[in-house]
Amino acid sequence: MRLVLPLPPSVNHAYRTYVHPQTGQRMRVLTSQAQRFRRDAAYLALQWRQETGWVVPQPGVKVVLRLWYFWPSNRRMDTHNREKVLLDALEGVLYPEDRWVLVQEMDFEVDRKHPRLEVEVLLYQDLCAT
Repeated sequence: MRLVLPLPPSVNHAYRTYVHPQTGQRMRVLTSQAQRFRRDAAYLALQWRQETGWVVPQPGVKVVLRLWYFWPSNRRMDTHNREKVLLDALEGVLYPEDRWVLVQEMDFEVDRKHPRLEVEVLLYQDLCAT
């Protein structure tokens, strides 16, 4: 069963530069759009985990995420430009650290009525055993 999520924002739209008013220090912070995606994706992933019985693996166990993108239009969009926000949102919910995640971008197409990201979550060891 695939985990169905809204489309994550691209890295270009996920961060903004914040300048501390007193020190002038600059830092990159999440936009409200990216914060909303992280919250919603984590909630949906937790719900999916409960429905499927997925158990968060121990650190050091590789997890494979297979991704299918369904864009809202034919406008040019990058798939790999959205991975960082996605991986960060699912960290601690489906896997302990995103450093153990291998991403496989499987396909993309247009679905104007229901744009989304569909995710299959597998253990790397199970994938290699087949």
